[in-house]
Amino acid sequence: MAIERWRPFGALQSRDPFREIQTEVNRLFDNFLGRPTGTAPATGGRLWMPVVDMYETNDRFVLNFELPGVQEKDISLSMTGDVLTVKGERRFDHEPNADSDFHTERVYGKFERSIRVPMSVQAERVQATYRDGVLEVSLPKTDEARPKQVKIDVA
Repeated sequence: MAIERWRPFGALQSRDPFREIQTEVNRLFDNFLGRPTGTAPATGGRLWMPVVDMYETNDRFVLNFELPGVQEKDISLSMTGDVLTVKGERRFDHEPNADSDFHTERVYGKFERSIRVPMSVQAERVQATYRDGVLEVSLPKTDEARPKQVKIDVA
């Protein structure tokens, strides 16, 4: 058993129960959506993760990752099983000097985003293009995953 010193004013610390609840709800949603919940020390304690739009056509599953300010050479793409992973780094190229004011709101550093593909795709035929800060990844569906039309006979 540990002995702790009695602090008569310890109970007077300000607490915001609504902020604590909001933090917990955000953590639960992030876990449910597969988002990492930790902080990245390389980005000053803030986590940077690219946002993604996904859509499906008859023969492809397409993902568009928003990667503003990232050089094409700093992006890597891999597919392991049914998980597509995009890794990279947004570099901070400006070195502030002591004579100027400095303020930044964008997050820099390494990022990683993994997406579970909801259908079987042909991993060897994945195509990726990068233009205007958007990485488009096109995953061709396998024949089993493509929708098939069934003719209905009317008697």
